[in-house]
Amino acid sequence: MNFQCISFICVISVMFCNEVFAQKNTAQNPIIYADVPDMSIIRVCDIYYMSSTTMHMSPGVPIMKSKDLVNWELVNYAYNKLGDIDELNLVNGKSTYGRGSWASSIRYHNNTYYVSTFAQTTGKTYIYTTKDIEKGPWVEHSFKPSYHDNSLFFDDDGRIYLIWGAGKLNIVELKEDLSNVKEGTEHVLIENASAPAIPVMLPAEGSQLFKVNGKYYLFNISWPRGGMRTVIIHRADNITGPWKGKVALQDKGVAQGGFVDTPDGRWFAYLFRDNGSVGRIPYLVPVKWEDGWPVLGVDGKVPESLDLPVSTGIIPGIVNNDEFKRKKGEPALPLVWQWNHNPENSLWSVNERKGFLRLKTGRVDSLFLKSRNTLTQRTFGPVCSGSALLDASNMKDGDFAGLVVLQLKFGQVGVKIVNGEKFVFMINNKTNIPTEIQSIPLLQDKVYLKIECDFRDKVDIAEFFYSLDGETWKTIGNQLKMEYKLEHFMGYRFGLFNYASKNPGGFADFDFFHITGHISE
Repeated sequence: MNFQCISFICVISVMFCNEVFAQKNTAQNPIIYADVPDMSIIRVCDIYYMSSTTMHMSPGVPIMKSKDLVNWELVNYAYNKLGDIDELNLVNGKSTYGRGSWASSIRYHNNTYYVSTFAQTTGKTYIYTTKDIEKGPWVEHSFKPSYHDNSLFFDDDGRIYLIWGAGKLNIVELKEDLSNVKEGTEHVLIENASAPAIPVMLPAEGSQLFKVNGKYYLFNISWPRGGMRTVIIHRADNITGPWKGKVALQDKGVAQGGFVDTPDGRWFAYLFRDNGSVGRIPYLVPVKWEDGWPVLGVDGKVPESLDLPVSTGIIPGIVNNDEFKRKKGEPALPLVWQWNHNPENSLWSVNERKGFLRLKTGRVDSLFLKSRNTLTQRTFGPVCSGSALLDASNMKDGDFAGLVVLQLKFGQVGVKIVNGEKFVFMINNKTNIPTEIQSIPLLQDKVYLKIECDFRDKVDIAEFFYSLDGETWKTIGNQLKMEYKLEHFMGYRFGLFNYASKNPGGFADFDFFHITGHISE
């Protein structure tokens, strides 16, 4: 081999190494490989705040914070409880899976933070306000009807608007105190916002309105028949129109969101992608401006890497371990936790037994999905595992407690009590009929439980384990083929549960919950 060949190979090797190094030290899409749909983002000075959708979970409308658009942490929720009705409380056989509060809009105006959302469950539109987005308190303003996928907008003249709808988009002006809409101000904004992408299966919705350099820009998502989820942007010189629309991005089904600028003058669109059972996951797409229009993507494509800081992962900012040990003054539950529906607060505690989460039963439930006080965290990709140590010594006959991956097609591993005897069990709800796959006698009070989730290439498989000593793990039951079902409309979540099928009054103690980005291969 001559010197020129060696030099050429060296140059190519250096170029390849530099490319790999650059990719490892820049942000990668998806920005968050977890269920964070319907994002709305603002920048206040050099800090970004994002609101998102968690529907029937409580507390709701999570608020996240970032300094670089990549690394996010939960800092608050817009509300602790959406309402006090049967559907939200999981009582009288009712539930609100897949509903609750949907797509929110976050804004900052005159030193006040605003988050608007809506709920089919209550039939209301909500606007939450606070001076301190990280500490609160939040003030609730609500009124009927429920304005679908509304975008809150403060214009330069001080007028406040909501834009909402699907296909036909509407606008209405709000009263200054946000107590209701101004009568006689509702009218059609765009008769057919789907037109740039027709014919459609999903009409244009998910409105987010912005004003840049005196022009109005309205983002929507649509789904052309035979195509993929698509970003449509309309532009106007006046909020009343006329509006001109065009397809802004059509790649990988990455759609729905808006855009935000950085302190150094760059622009990024924030959008999400339906990604199987892990849920709807956020992407960032570079934006450049041409002839007064935002141009999304790199040559019309969603890039894998971005000129932004590398991600350090979603632990501990969005999900995290919990030893259930609380120091004086600390909240009972960190923000990474959300309850499946409104909790019954008299039936859980982290203080009755120091260092443990205690879940108590207060009624009899025939179905797990109807039981209360399941405490949840997101799963995340490409792979993850959740584990817990359960003390079952105070469970009663007919009780079921343990760890679940929660969606309509859920899977459980835990302990049940049958005629005074303990059994480790695995239940698979793949057929929508909870089916016990395996049950093993348990001759001790404590047992370690683990569920591993594989979301790579949408394999969407969960596997279930137990251990008697925390060292040696054994599989139990079978694999669950996880499915994202619209009846729940949410990516899979890990959950800690305890419910009674015969005799209320027992309790289960959880020593810890651990979450990692690793599974056994």
